[in-house]
Amino acid sequence: MSVEPMQRKDMEQIYAGISPFELEGKLVHLCDHQVKKKVKQLLNAGRGNPNWIAATPREAFFALGQFAVEESRRTWSAGDLAGMPKKSGIAGRLQQYVETHHSTAGVEALERIVQYGIAELGFDPDSWVHELADGIIGDNYPVPGRMLVHTEETVKAFWQQELCGDAPLGDCDMFGVEGATAAICNIFSTFMTNRLLSPGDRIAIMVPVFVPYLEIPHLPHYQFDIVEIHASGKLEDGSHSWQYPDEELEKLKDPSIKALFVVNPSNPSSVAMAPESVEKLVQIVKQHNPNLMIITDDVYGNFVPDFRSLMTYLPYNTIGVYSYSKYLGVTGWRLGVVCIEKDNLYDRLLQELPEDVKQVLNERYAPLKPNPEDTTFMERLVADSRSVALNHTAGLSTPQQVQMAIMSIFCLLDHEHGDTYKQQTIEICRRRLKLFYEGLEMEIPRESYSASYYSEFDVLNWALKEHGKEFAAYLKKTYKPLNILFRLAERSSVVLISGSGFHAPEWSVRVSLANLHDEAYPEIGRALKEALHSYVEEWKQSRQHAVEETLIPTR
Repeated sequence: MSVEPMQRKDMEQIYAGISPFELEGKLVHLCDHQVKKKVKQLLNAGRGNPNWIAATPREAFFALGQFAVEESRRTWSAGDLAGMPKKSGIAGRLQQYVETHHSTAGVEALERIVQYGIAELGFDPDSWVHELADGIIGDNYPVPGRMLVHTEETVKAFWQQELCGDAPLGDCDMFGVEGATAAICNIFSTFMTNRLLSPGDRIAIMVPVFVPYLEIPHLPHYQFDIVEIHASGKLEDGSHSWQYPDEELEKLKDPSIKALFVVNPSNPSSVAMAPESVEKLVQIVKQHNPNLMIITDDVYGNFVPDFRSLMTYLPYNTIGVYSYSKYLGVTGWRLGVVCIEKDNLYDRLLQELPEDVKQVLNERYAPLKPNPEDTTFMERLVADSRSVALNHTAGLSTPQQVQMAIMSIFCLLDHEHGDTYKQQTIEICRRRLKLFYEGLEMEIPRESYSASYYSEFDVLNWALKEHGKEFAAYLKKTYKPLNILFRLAERSSVVLISGSGFHAPEWSVRVSLANLHDEAYPEIGRALKEALHSYVEEWKQSRQHAVEETLIPTR
């Protein structure tokens, strides 16, 4: 059923304060009447879930699963019951399996992945293959709890290649977690538990940013004093560069700011920090705020050529967070990693805590080791993820870790063979960006360092550039910023997400370039163009009406 203008205006007011992802559901519902009548096809470019997957490593994963079940039955087979894979000679048995199943999907890929671990990463064959087979069966607790030994090394090699550019990854520890969201929640919790942050402390967030990273700090048990570092940079033509001007970065000179949270490349603009901005940040931290705790989520880094994480510039201060979800299409697998250099700020800050606080924390972590004060930040992070008492059961499930190891080596092999998969994913996003702007009949933004995973379109900025201040003022006075989203949903069955929820410009909208097929994006562009032009026509009519009223003779 169509929504009447007054009712729509009320809805825009009511839903202005909720999460963009919750609003998305309402917009989808608004599209239903057109979709059910087959007037329009629903085009939901709201969520960032990619519509591609990395198929080859999945084939290898499932081939490994079949081999692992055979190994289990080889140990003990009694009907539905089987034993546990045995380590001795398992690498040789896998080679025999490969030879007899070479035509089975995924077997050749599995062989290449296993051989890479042996030849390039120096793994003992039986230890490596047993970790994979036993891990995919999932018959043991993760040992060690932080991360399986060989899996951690594969992830380090992947991290070096994908997120470090030409800078070496230092001596670090990895912790596998249920996606980047779990990583952030765990880090916040451990910060608070260990008094590295306390309620009311001042933290900085680089905005726009992924919505939950804005919502978490406002929860009652955090209540941080938040300083926003705005990506308010503009290009010569007045469009957004999504970069951080020096005056914004200089807010971080304030030593009362204890922590900085950043998504790089950003969400929703999916633009990475320019090298000059990174250099400015490094200078500020080293000269003015050396105890600044930095958490960087680099999930979109794979889509930016020669990307370098902030970890490589400020390794002592920075906790790295990464999710395999977007690049490899594994959002449902929940594959995330936390990375911390062994020589880090956090361990030093723990040692500098007041003695009374140390005593309380020593009691908390006493079950872990004889000298609980020596428990590192990473060890505390792992333990806190299981409320300390269940530290012996900590760690991401072993099948998930095995998938992570296989995905990592798949990417390492892809790089050796010309980055075919990487270029495919980058090209998908860039092609869809081009198609979207062709539908809009506008030039593609000249954003440097862009992942092109999303496109952030600022309606008000467009109004100013194309029709001037009078039209922009009319738009602001007449409509709420969410009107464009309701208009697109009701008239065209197109669902986009509001940028304001990410603390992007209030009138901006995010278009995901990842989750729909190519042919959808010209349609979305045309729908947005029609909506924009409808505003212009209404403005012109209002001006004409105003002129006509002035011509009516008075008595």
